Amino acid sequence: MLSQLLSGQFEPTEVLGMLIALILGITVHEFAHAAAATWLGDSLPRQDGRLTLAPHAHLDVMGSLMFLVAGFGWGRAVRYNPYALRAGLRTGPALVALAGPVSNILLAIIFAIPARLLALYAMTNRGVFTPGAVNPLSVAYELLTWIVLYNLILALYNLIPIFPLDGFSVLLGVLPPQMAEWYERTRQYGMFILLLLVFAGGSVLGVILYRPVGILWRLLIGV
Repeated sequence: MLSQLLSGQFEPTEVLGMLIALILGITVHEFAHAAAATWLGDSLPRQDGRLTLAPHAHLDVMGSLMFLVAGFGWGRAVRYNPYALRAGLRTGPALVALAGPVSNILLAIIFAIPARLLALYAMTNRGVFTPGAVNPLSVAYELLTWIVLYNLILALYNLIPIFPLDGFSVLLGVLPPQMAEWYERTRQYGMFILLLLVFAGGSVLGVILYRPVGILWRLLIGV
């Protein structure tokens, strides 16, 4: 992605849209983790200053750079005490983990509404708003669609059940105890599996991530 940016393959509005979408998506994602842990009775996220929607509290420098270089990245992980969660040691962490992807899906739905309204306005007022043209309405539409797209990517990517992604904790919380104990052993190999999947398994990643993202994006945006 970085090479595409430097070579000028992206339009300025696309770059702006990606940056806004990623900053907003990561911030809301990590805030949702903090809010869920706080709601379940843990005070650690509040003590760490994570119960805020200020981007600087949630963005990670290396994770942000990875978005530019490889097209994926991460925010600062939210610390919480699983023993302080009212829902228990299995369900509590699963709920905290699930809060992040769910927040991104909700954010995608929220921003898809004005995007569809703008598209409808374009269909009924062709002389006012032409998709692809450089005018305030077309720029707004493009920004909205980028926010929807990247929040869907963040949600579904994090739901992949491989450590350290949220899907790992969610799956641990719903598996029967014996199966969960077996699956816990894969934690030590999670990062290696994830890197292998991202860098060497493009076709696999396309099936489990980009194809579902594309389907949801078309459903929400209506194109």
